[in-house]
Amino acid sequence: MSSPADIKKRLEQNWIKFLKANSAKLSLDAIDGSSPPSVFVGRYGYPKVRIGPMIPPVHGDTTILDRSEMWIGKSIEEIANYRLSLVRGLFSINVHDTNGRYLENMRELAMSDRPAESEATFEKKPFADIELEKEVRFNAEAAPFGPAAPLKTFKASSLSADPRIEAAHYDTDLRASDAIMELYRRGVETSSIHRVLSVGMLGLKKNRKLVPTRWSISATDDTISSRLAKKNEANPSIDLFEIMQYSHLANYYSIILIPDDVWSFEMIESWFTGNGQIATGADYEDARGLDHYPTSAGAYFAARLAVAEHLARRRRKAAAIVLREKTISAI
Repeated sequence: MSSPADIKKRLEQNWIKFLKANSAKLSLDAIDGSSPPSVFVGRYGYPKVRIGPMIPPVHGDTTILDRSEMWIGKSIEEIANYRLSLVRGLFSINVHDTNGRYLENMRELAMSDRPAESEATFEKKPFADIELEKEVRFNAEAAPFGPAAPLKTFKASSLSADPRIEAAHYDTDLRASDAIMELYRRGVETSSIHRVLSVGMLGLKKNRKLVPTRWSISATDDTISSRLAKKNEANPSIDLFEIMQYSHLANYYSIILIPDDVWSFEMIESWFTGNGQIATGADYEDARGLDHYPTSAGAYFAARLAVAEHLARRRRKAAAIVLREKTISAI
């Protein structure tokens, strides 16, 4: 297995290769390409945040660049390359300001069920300075980002709105949690659900607001897994203890399912700190639910969703313990 330093070096080499291959386009204050579709809402400065489209300098089927469901089996380098190839246009807005031309354009893009031909102009050339940005760009706790610049104009064409998302968007009497579950039941992928949630397209009209992308992912996973766990309570319990294992991207999981008539879920993590020491953390909930924000943040909700979905498919219930070992603390 490659060391963190080796992986980081390859990522930076691939990043330089990308910049050189697209230097002509990235040296301009404009870009055109097929957005996956992708919209990003930042969290720094909340409630005033930066939001904008993410556009690669290529045309065609770019879906995989921003659809995490397609990343299973992909390497760290491949996933990082997907993200680094997206150029972000940014404009500042208060999360409660839910009207405006730019925001409407973002919502039309977010609703699209296929890549959208997109054009953007910027106030200045996209920023791509590795030396100043690499600590953020190659941090393992957040998705890496490509070049970014303040947005001047944006337009997208070849848009095809997903009718399921469109229906939920225009139903302003439907609570956000109910809208999330309705979309999930109708087969909309979670990556699409959290995207439209982030741009304030779901929920009661009076409550709609922008939600930073990172938070919208956790909120989507939390809502779906909580509802599934509650629904699973009506199912019979598993008969025997079950142990499953899974590994991906230097994360090793052991999942223990325990016969029980009452739902409970615990996640225990271990990882290496920057000085080589082993650190641990744990979060637990019983049938009453989680009474605090988990120390493992979004990873907790993602793991809980995977377990709840597994039991729902089998029409069974169980208590669960998830052990996660992170062998790379930062890249």
